[in-house]
Amino acid sequence: MMISTRGRYAIRLMIDLAEHGTTDYIRLKDISERQDISQKYLESITTTLSKSGLIDGAHGKGGGYRLNRAPEEYTIGEILRTTEGSLAPVACLGCNAKKCERESVCRTLPMWEKLYNLVNDFFDSMTVADLMKQDAAAGFFGASL
Repeated sequence: MMISTRGRYAIRLMIDLAEHGTTDYIRLKDISERQDISQKYLESITTTLSKSGLIDGAHGKGGGYRLNRAPEEYTIGEILRTTEGSLAPVACLGCNAKKCERESVCRTLPMWEKLYNLVNDFFDSMTVADLMKQDAAAGFFGASL
């Protein structure tokens, strides 16, 4: 499984909104400049996040985007599943996957299911607020690892 640029940028966008937002909308141009991500690419990401209800958007003067929940209420897993689709390591575990005819005899399926659960549990255990607190030099887990 590889997280795409879209998923990684969506997380950066959400952190930026959390760090710079209050009740005001934040212009996409400002986020683009701070994050060094093209505004056009951010537009496609914000469209997805807005349609799924993760952020609010407003057009016109004073428009932009903002979070509609507190940063600690957004899990990284939720953001990634919104932008990436499924985090499944194999097609048979993906969203709307067709039932595999080999499921009952597949010796590798339990391994893939365990990995899938680990990945989801890992990303669901982290929030935007957690990533806001981390020291970029030390990393998420600090210097202990």
